[in-house]
Amino acid sequence: MKTIAIVGAGPGLGLSLAKKFGENGFRVAAIARNPEKLAIIESELRKLNIQTQSFVADITDLAALKQAIQSAKKEFGSIDVLEFSPYAKGDNFTNVLGTTPQSVSELMNSYLLPAVLSVNEVLPDMINNDSGAILFTTGVSAMFPIPYAGNAGIVGAGIRNYAANLHNELKEKGVFIGHLSIGAMIQPGTAGDPDAIADTWFNLYERKDHFEEIFPHGFDPATIT
Repeated sequence: MKTIAIVGAGPGLGLSLAKKFGENGFRVAAIARNPEKLAIIESELRKLNIQTQSFVADITDLAALKQAIQSAKKEFGSIDVLEFSPYAKGDNFTNVLGTTPQSVSELMNSYLLPAVLSVNEVLPDMINNDSGAILFTTGVSAMFPIPYAGNAGIVGAGIRNYAANLHNELKEKGVFIGHLSIGAMIQPGTAGDPDAIADTWFNLYERKDHFEEIFPHGFDPATIT
């Protein structure tokens, strides 16, 4: 049985991803800093008879994140899919005209550096096994200039560049790298319904025939204000 590790798992998109992959035969390792939210994920998955284990770690603490991923590998034997989608708090965004080294550094510590660390922990095994997938979830500021998300765009674009670089290096080595950019607020029953995002992710993972998509389909960057 395969295992998906979700870094930054929460009761929104993280839970939807866990359910979608779990319903398709995956065990779930959920990694996040909030034990109460992880307990919700565990409870919901076990109702569906999906094997799961949570691991508490603040992803800004790279040593703690490394330990959590290593614990997940010890628990399940391997990580076959890594999905990286920490919650992006809009109150941490700065307008491009007010973006400072500090505001960029804060998001680098919250997103970019944990992303690189997470890859470092799972990629060697995937390369050795000629199998695996690493899935990066970002906002559309990673792809399009959005004035109110000046610092987020810088960091998101860095993650996207890193993911694309990995994709180009690994596409002939059995390891799939994917990127999904979200252009809607993630809320049930809306254009950003987390279950619909999870479906899109699983379909992209199964096909493995292209690197990235934007959600929702047909997103028009001209609507960004």
